[in-house]
Amino acid sequence: MTVPPFTVLHICMGNICRSPMAERLLALAVQQRLSRVPAGTATTGADALVLSHSAGTGGWHDGEEMNPPAARQVRARGGDPAGFAARKLLSEHIDAADLVLTATADQQEYVVALRADAEERTFVLGEFGRLLAVVDPAALPDGGLNPDGVYARGVALVQAVNAARRGAAALPADDLDDPWGRGDQTFSRVADEIEETIVPLARLLIPS
Repeated sequence: MTVPPFTVLHICMGNICRSPMAERLLALAVQQRLSRVPAGTATTGADALVLSHSAGTGGWHDGEEMNPPAARQVRARGGDPAGFAARKLLSEHIDAADLVLTATADQQEYVVALRADAEERTFVLGEFGRLLAVVDPAALPDGGLNPDGVYARGVALVQAVNAARRGAAALPADDLDDPWGRGDQTFSRVADEIEETIVPLARLLIPS
């Protein structure tokens, strides 16, 4: 049986700014990690190991491209915004995700209201990044850089972060500001904050 990639779902309001940046920057971070491993170590490409995609709690922008300043941030960091199309979050997206990362606590609550069984794998992005620091990488399974190994490692990582959370609510500082309409400087700051979580996440999923 083919093992699916470890699937990360990023969520914000309209799916044109924060969650698209997180989607494409995580994909980039995984590709960069794979480019650093010795030749022959990875048995497949990045897309077969980690699926990074996104959706919005509202459908106002369905089918639209990434907001231009968000796309500029993705390009400036080496990523590719091409082919992106905004979409509204559906329950089936949550069901298929191994990790759900929301821009804010309100959106985390929205996800859990749709799918109560997703609570243990749904985090505010900043919350997840903050809790990653207490996870011992040596305690994660090392099944190699193949779909089985990365999937097992990712699932164990989510379980470890949820255990570290101990049922506590996210902190106000864990929320990502909505940069829509606020200019490139704000988008750059928000993209930096996204990378503070997704780069360590990629590092743990794809160990060197």
